[in-house]
Amino acid sequence: MPELPEVEVVRAGLARHVLGATITSVEVLHPRPVRRDPRGPQGFADTLTGRRIEDARRRGKYLWLPLDNGDALLGHLGMSGQLLVQPPDAEPERHLRVRLALEGADEGRELRFVDQRMFGGLSVSAGGAELPPEIAHIARDPLDPAFDDDAFVARVRRRASGIKRQLLDQNLVSGVGNIYADEALWRARLHGERGGDRLTRAQVRELLGHARDVMNEALGQGGTSFDALYVNVNGESGYFDRALHAYGREGEPCDRCGAPMRRVAFMNRSSYFCPVCQPAPRRRRPVVARTSTPD
Repeated sequence: MPELPEVEVVRAGLARHVLGATITSVEVLHPRPVRRDPRGPQGFADTLTGRRIEDARRRGKYLWLPLDNGDALLGHLGMSGQLLVQPPDAEPERHLRVRLALEGADEGRELRFVDQRMFGGLSVSAGGAELPPEIAHIARDPLDPAFDDDAFVARVRRRASGIKRQLLDQNLVSGVGNIYADEALWRARLHGERGGDRLTRAQVRELLGHARDVMNEALGQGGTSFDALYVNVNGESGYFDRALHAYGREGEPCDRCGAPMRRVAFMNRSSYFCPVCQPAPRRRRPVVARTSTPD
């Protein structure tokens, strides 16, 4: 699934190519990608037609395009979604689901939503130009200038749940995702099952710094691409997968100590870690209730 750096690469591409463009027509080729829009496919198309795109914004893994009437086109890429800016006469992609004709953008372009697995989608958020209410509950991400480091550290240390599970909690911090969580934990020498309440403030701050660093490095290389499903708006893949130290490296030597990297199942995903650099935490001792004895 595309994570924060990949979605930010797409957002930046949209900001370069579609700002100021007017949507002249919308064609929904499959209803599933607009299933979250209560207007239905035709209502979705009618609502967008004639609107001008004012900006390109992101919260975590969600993208939205504020429109000139205060609404917003809200999108999530899901597992395999792509937002491509194409010439109108370009050959339709195999899994093209929605196409928006644009006027005033790069001498006439189309914004295309392509999605093979169709877990992603588009919808119109009424009044959502500033922040769509549908995603207002999602926390800010570590690259957001308004992210509150102190509040994050305090909340992590109040919880007994494993630190990787917390990194993936979108109500606590958004956008990190499975790949970059594993990378940040490897850099911090922390096992993902280590409880937040067993970490010091310094450890949580260090981990947060590593999460920022790894995502900024990924941004600089266009994101991480393991197959052809993630691309930017021009259809190009990122290259950060070549710099990964943990994710996807089961059995390979740790870049720090040489021990074979391990993989374990985690929340219907996989976690990759070094068993030497990131030792598993000791199990908590069960609390035994005291019983009073009669005198």
